[in-house]
Amino acid sequence: MKRAPLLPLFLLMPLAAIAEDLSGLGESDLMQRRPRSQDVAAAGRIYNPEAPVPPQCYTRIEGRHNPCYVCHQGNDDRTRTNFMQDGDLQAEYAFSEAGLTNHHVNLFVDRSADVAAISDAEILDWTRSDNYSDLSDRLEAAGFEGWIPDLAGYENAAEAFDAYGLARDGSWWVAFNYKPQPSTFWPTNGSTDDVLIRLPAPFYTTQTGVESRDVYFANLALLEMTFQDLDRVSLPPVDETVIGVDIDGDGALGIATEIDRRETYLGAASAEPVIRMNYPERTDFLHSVRYVGINEDGSIKPARRMKELRYMVKSRQFSIAALASRYGNEIQEKLDENLPRYIDLGDRGMDNGMGWTLLAWIEDEDGTLRRQTNEETFFCRGCHTSAGANIDQTWAFPRKMTGAAGWGYIDLRSQKDVPNIGEQIGEIALYLQRAGGGDEFRSNTEVRERWFKQDGSIDLEAMAGKSVYELITPSRERALMLNKAYRVLVAEQSFLFGRDATVTPPVNVHARIDEATAPTLPPEHRYSHDIRLNWTE
Repeated sequence: MKRAPLLPLFLLMPLAAIAEDLSGLGESDLMQRRPRSQDVAAAGRIYNPEAPVPPQCYTRIEGRHNPCYVCHQGNDDRTRTNFMQDGDLQAEYAFSEAGLTNHHVNLFVDRSADVAAISDAEILDWTRSDNYSDLSDRLEAAGFEGWIPDLAGYENAAEAFDAYGLARDGSWWVAFNYKPQPSTFWPTNGSTDDVLIRLPAPFYTTQTGVESRDVYFANLALLEMTFQDLDRVSLPPVDETVIGVDIDGDGALGIATEIDRRETYLGAASAEPVIRMNYPERTDFLHSVRYVGINEDGSIKPARRMKELRYMVKSRQFSIAALASRYGNEIQEKLDENLPRYIDLGDRGMDNGMGWTLLAWIEDEDGTLRRQTNEETFFCRGCHTSAGANIDQTWAFPRKMTGAAGWGYIDLRSQKDVPNIGEQIGEIALYLQRAGGGDEFRSNTEVRERWFKQDGSIDLEAMAGKSVYELITPSRERALMLNKAYRVLVAEQSFLFGRDATVTPPVNVHARIDEATAPTLPPEHRYSHDIRLNWTE
């Protein structure tokens, strides 16, 4: 196990020093000849020492636009398993010296000509082809010693799961129906995705040692309640005689469709306490980030082809007090403007310092999925470690549709734009209003044309009654354009310099932050926010 030290200044070298064939190039040439991520790693260099800071953090807020509230929050909830308290980042650009420079220079590249050179037929063939099913065999043949993808048929998205989200192959992965986080994961901004959860074996095993779907969904429902602060929730029909417990409190053992809150889990996990907003140790998550799939009728769906495959496992369970201490250290590191660090676990992945291990694959230039470099994976640490809004390092599960309706593969058509807990209007409408656009950079013109009035206000009447699918999926033309833009990035392998599927450079983004002159947000444009949703509205 290797712990990376604070990065010394000699690693903050100009790109020309990364590889010999780049020596002597000027800044404009470097923009055109950005080295491949793998070449940077092979040369032993780190290009962006602040890789966990995503490009969205460099948006021009202009004293009134605030997309930052979605990720950066403070709260006084002392059992929430997140003590980052970073709501102040809504008000200012609080970066280290290295972070003042926006390293995501792919944002400033005009890809119009490259995108135009890709035909619609070519990109449709690309996105409809499979790059997942051979991954496990390739990893095993290479002697990979970390976690190997074990879900059969996952390239086919929803087809790999039954009506309640349970994987058909017996791997015990479960897909759940959640509302995508604004706005990076809205299909209109370039990607579709899904998230799966898997609890450890005791949670799908009876006390007599028999694997059981009934025990599993009862335990999953108990976990859901810990994140939603519910006393009772619906769940897929389960047989209480198999579980051995009257979970719905009706005084008899039969088929239950509701479950009451309990202090411990069920089955072979009956000794495990149910801890508020906390996953059991060895909980797995699998997240596929995909191209925007396009049906023959122009409708949108998750594509077969994956851009990235991301895996997380809760490798260590910390007490609330221990988590608070670790967050305290993280906060102090940032106050001291120290550069972030990581623990490299080799094939096992990267330790995020909060009890989770991260492992990920990304498209190689030929379209196969390859292991991400350390720096590419380090990028993921920003959302899954040091953001104040997540809950136990996760985003999707706390946003699951409540109860039985939320067990099944993600289905945007089944969702309405419900508000966040504590808010009065739908989350999507609220984001558009606060951010001033359909993405952080306010560059999504299609969203503006659909849901904004001429005076810049939100057209709530036009949005009323629309499904989440209708609100956040792109037209066929936009989907094709964004898929082509990302295909260009894949060919370049320039992910270190930004992964956003942009065609022309967005206007509302800083290349460098001048702390003396960058406008901050006044108090009336700073907001409290709960990523959880009020599905009863």
